[in-house]
Amino acid sequence: MSRYRRAAICGGTYFFTAVTYRRRPVLCDAPVRAALRSAVKSVQSRQPFTINAWVLLPDHLHCIWTLPPGDHDFSNRWRVIKRSVSLACAAAYHRPEWMTASKTKHRESTLWQRRYWEYAIRDETDFSRCVDYIYINPVKHGQVARTVDWPYSTFHRDVARGLYATDWSGDPDLQLNIGEVE
Repeated sequence: MSRYRRAAICGGTYFFTAVTYRRRPVLCDAPVRAALRSAVKSVQSRQPFTINAWVLLPDHLHCIWTLPPGDHDFSNRWRVIKRSVSLACAAAYHRPEWMTASKTKHRESTLWQRRYWEYAIRDETDFSRCVDYIYINPVKHGQVARTVDWPYSTFHRDVARGLYATDWSGDPDLQLNIGEVE
């Protein structure tokens, strides 16, 4: 069995990518969005974390979280979020024909890929580049021509806070050296 080494920085800020199983484009569906929103709020109420940025695309999501001082357990948060969404959406999104012995053994669903990818953000420059990457992602994937046109993003919150201009479009060729999973 593989043992994955995850960063364990108390109070750290992390960039995450989570992907649907077989890249199924379901994350922007209203029931999945509602289940995800509910799961995140539920986890935040028990294990707080700050959402610095988030973008939801049809088959994957990117986000940046900051954990509280003394806490480095993002892994349990993701486990609970993914499981909650899977259970809430099972009736409409479960595909029994995709269940393998391994998926059954690990009590997985057919909504999410088994793992997620995380990256510990090092400094303010790194943070800014990661947020820009998140916000340009819908343009990069051809979902919209302008960042502001994508509804499933905290970009709109950051525009309201004066952190980004409405017409910010970023650079669709932005290359981050963070080993993205896409």
